[in-house]
Amino acid sequence: MKKETGKYLLFFFGFGIFTFILWQFPFGRIALYPFTILGTWFHEMGHGLTAMILGGRFVELVIYPDGSGFARFTTDLFLGNIGQAIVAMGGPIGPTIAGSALIASTKKMKFGRIVMFLLGLSMLLSVLIWIRSFVGILIIAILGLVIIFISIKGSDKLQILSLQFLGVQAIMSLYLSIDYLFSSGGYVGGSSFNSDTAIIAKYLLLPHWLWAFLILAFSVIMIFYSIKFTFSDKKS
Repeated sequence: MKKETGKYLLFFFGFGIFTFILWQFPFGRIALYPFTILGTWFHEMGHGLTAMILGGRFVELVIYPDGSGFARFTTDLFLGNIGQAIVAMGGPIGPTIAGSALIASTKKMKFGRIVMFLLGLSMLLSVLIWIRSFVGILIIAILGLVIIFISIKGSDKLQILSLQFLGVQAIMSLYLSIDYLFSSGGYVGGSSFNSDTAIIAKYLLLPHWLWAFLILAFSVIMIFYSIKFTFSDKKS
């Protein structure tokens, strides 16, 4: 059992290092492009689902070819301005929560299969209900179908490796968005916008860069404990 745990831990960190290296080269960014879109999907779903939890309506999700995107939702939220800030937080912490959950789900194989199936199903449902851009529809639908297929037909080993790989890709999207996290705004689809941390600062005071540090710290802690949980006394 310890040997198996060590092997999968090695695969996990191998995926992380391999992904980081690939991102340093143009051909690597092209190869990982579908997972860039997946990272954006996690981020924008984080906004939309948080808005729904707080009583709003998730209207649409748009993903542009360059990997940027936005979620549109009604702003009549519980908790008023605090609710707006919480929804803004839902985006940057969404990929970390998703990645940590995917990794932790490999602790027990039966649970991992369910999580993977639900992930693929939620991706397909989001295509039908919220996604309103060709790139988003195409890539998220294909990934969703592949994920569902693996969850049903894949071997236990393929299942574990797939969940770990997807978890790493979700977490790596945090690395790709660090500049955005510490910025006050930018452009999406040719229109200017406030960054998530700038929106949080608007409603909860404190500078946006401090909120960026807090979100980053939360993400690092969550990733650490998900790895610790998953690879200590692993049970399949």
